[in-house]
Amino acid sequence: MPGLLLDTLNGKRADRVPLWLMRQAGRYLPEYRALREKKGGFLAMAYDSEAACEITLQPIDRFGFDGAILFSDILIVPHAMGQHLEFLAGEGPKLSPPLVDAALDGLTPDQSRYDPIYETVRLCRQRLPEGVTMLGFAGSPWTVATYMVAGEGSRDQHEARALAYRDPTRLDAILERIVAETIEYLSGQIEAGAEAVQLFDSWAGSLAPDEFERLVIAPNARIVAALRERHPTTPIIGFPKGAGEKLPGYARETGVQAVGVDETLDPQWVARELPANMPVQGNFDPLLLLAGGDRLEERARLILEAFADRPHVFNLGHGIDRRTPIAHVERLIGVVRSFEG
Repeated sequence: MPGLLLDTLNGKRADRVPLWLMRQAGRYLPEYRALREKKGGFLAMAYDSEAACEITLQPIDRFGFDGAILFSDILIVPHAMGQHLEFLAGEGPKLSPPLVDAALDGLTPDQSRYDPIYETVRLCRQRLPEGVTMLGFAGSPWTVATYMVAGEGSRDQHEARALAYRDPTRLDAILERIVAETIEYLSGQIEAGAEAVQLFDSWAGSLAPDEFERLVIAPNARIVAALRERHPTTPIIGFPKGAGEKLPGYARETGVQAVGVDETLDPQWVARELPANMPVQGNFDPLLLLAGGDRLEERARLILEAFADRPHVFNLGHGIDRRTPIAHVERLIGVVRSFEG
């Protein structure tokens, strides 16, 4: 039986607004930290299906969210494409060799790296309470490419942006491979039991408008079209963080069913500019959730009211901060659950 979140992503409005939080399965939870101490590093847990499923379900058990987001990472795709992946304490993820210097054809793919992720989805779908939607995800091609080219994250994505101008054919080839890989990866998640999927484009905001059209909208549109052909009833959420005034074009041109919104946008502007009745998700600032206080409730109500006339999934404008107090999450849930639009 479809749950509230899945119904909302399919364009239905209900008396209650569904709620889940990006990165809800993670470091702000004491039960996650306890499991990590026992199991080891992040990547080891992501490839341990039992552990990854337990982490995915932890926020459902604690908070009763309407959606469970797969515990994994967007860099599973470049790992399966043949780059070496490691997570270094205090430094974040590292991919080698960086494609700014190395050839894509020199990598040796290993698609078996997807198998434990699919198993995590299967286990979670079996164990989730009825009505809770299982969400899969992948990184969008541009964001994944920025890591693959530089070998690590960066504040301005300069290596990939420079390559886009200096050698667009080479970057296009990298993007095409990521597109093809992402179609297969998300299709595998859906076949394993994911009821909706999200495309994370965390670095979409670093691009000029014409580059945004070429490097964000076009690759995502190809992924969405292929998934729609294979899985026509599975909603796809697109989240182009930092898209700003380019968000309405993204919503119209990619073909996604719902759009994620970061915290920098006025929710009333978003409600006015997005296509009519398109489900919208997000907009609450993760740092306000960290800070707490009365402004938490005020802002949550403002967002709820702004999106009251369209299908709305309450969520953050990006991932929850690891230092966020549990009490602040509980307070936010109380505001959303009690809202009567």
